[in-house]
Amino acid sequence: MKEEIVADMDPKEMKARMKMPRQPMGEQDAKERVKNFYEVPLGYTPEQAIAEAKRCIQCKKPLCVAGCPVGIDIPWFIRLIEEGKFVEAARKLKETNALPAVCGRVCPQEDQCELVCIVGKKNEPVAIGRLEKFAADYEREHGEVSVPDAAKSTGKKIAVVGGGPAGLTVAGDMVKKGHSVTVFEALHTPGGVLMYGIPEFRLPKKIVSAEVDCLAKMGVDFQCNSVVGKLDTIDELIADGYEAVFIGSGAGLPYFMNIPGENLIGVYSANEYLTRVNLMKAYQFPEYDTPVIRGRHVVVVGGGNTAMDAARTALRLCPKTVSLVYRRSREELPAREEEVHHAEEEGLDFQLLRNPVRFIGDEDGRLIAVECVKMELGEPDDSGRRRPVVIEGSEYQLECDVAIISIGNGANPLIPQTSPDINVNKWGNILGDPETGRTSKKGVFAGGDIVRGGATVILAMGDGRKAADSMDEYLKDGKW
Repeated sequence: MKEEIVADMDPKEMKARMKMPRQPMGEQDAKERVKNFYEVPLGYTPEQAIAEAKRCIQCKKPLCVAGCPVGIDIPWFIRLIEEGKFVEAARKLKETNALPAVCGRVCPQEDQCELVCIVGKKNEPVAIGRLEKFAADYEREHGEVSVPDAAKSTGKKIAVVGGGPAGLTVAGDMVKKGHSVTVFEALHTPGGVLMYGIPEFRLPKKIVSAEVDCLAKMGVDFQCNSVVGKLDTIDELIADGYEAVFIGSGAGLPYFMNIPGENLIGVYSANEYLTRVNLMKAYQFPEYDTPVIRGRHVVVVGGGNTAMDAARTALRLCPKTVSLVYRRSREELPAREEEVHHAEEEGLDFQLLRNPVRFIGDEDGRLIAVECVKMELGEPDDSGRRRPVVIEGSEYQLECDVAIISIGNGANPLIPQTSPDINVNKWGNILGDPETGRTSKKGVFAGGDIVRGGATVILAMGDGRKAADSMDEYLKDGKW
């Protein structure tokens, strides 16, 4: 460990810093927050942020930077916070991260930058995500947001298909490199999963809008309600003069279980449910005219972050019960531990080692119950997790009038259907080089969930950064 730590501070100070306790972050009380859609964490005060920043030992070889998919200079921005230079810290973040206020809220730092933090070897790691959130929020709340400088115009025009995390990152990087950027977004507002998938209480939509507004001020042109693959094809964009195209259309095709009763009234995909509530503000019906069935007994099927988002959203719509049905145990839940903990505090009923086998309806075709079987864990499968095995004769029924299926998503099929020269894998994901984003079609790049399948916001952004660098090289030399 000694080789990984910079020796430019007094050893006694270094040891003292490594013993400092991690600053707790205040949050809404569970009994109150389950009644509203306000953000759960309250954020650091300036004093807390400085105290937390002082825990950083400014490593000579900062493993946290390598652990960040977009390569943020983490020690530098933390040092600026320690010195009380909060605005400067936010600007340092924006050198490599177009969406710091978003990432500070939804990135799984515990599995990335904080996982390899040297302080975390003997103590809790530095709260990098909370400090990122603080700096970005401070800049915005104090009216200090500045537009990053852009290089001289190259005269090159590029198209970005999809206004989600990957597309927004490409747009920000490419406009800074001097290129003209147009983002084609299928929905009526940019943001992708940041707007339609992640609930308000985890990521307020005003935060996403502020980040998008900053990109617009930098010169990015947003064309909403533009479904590429329907209104225009990739070939038509190229014919219109776009010299390179980035595809970040996401994995928005929901998977279902293919069990009886999935067509009953009251059965939603998590995509539809969360889009109605988040983007279309169904929780404010009738002020907003997109309704959603609130239900009395809600069952969510799945165990990932999206399932947890759906379950915690359902809790806030005030049914009698919300249950999460997951076929493995708590230890195998793929959702972030923080989200699982919050859900437990808010009263979510965990039906673990259970799996639905059919949905039951009434004579009007409305959902009234779900039949489940109990499971036990057998030998590990290809994922390394123990395979769930049905316990024969263990069938039972759960009363429910709303079921939300959250077992994963497939690739958006529209672009591959209209661009057969873009190679895809057997699941329909576009085949893109993981280091450059280059596809089988000259001048066309891809990244994010359309390539990876369902993944995290920050991994999509990392794809966008790599693709932007590769696109810039391509536009300069024309080589493929």
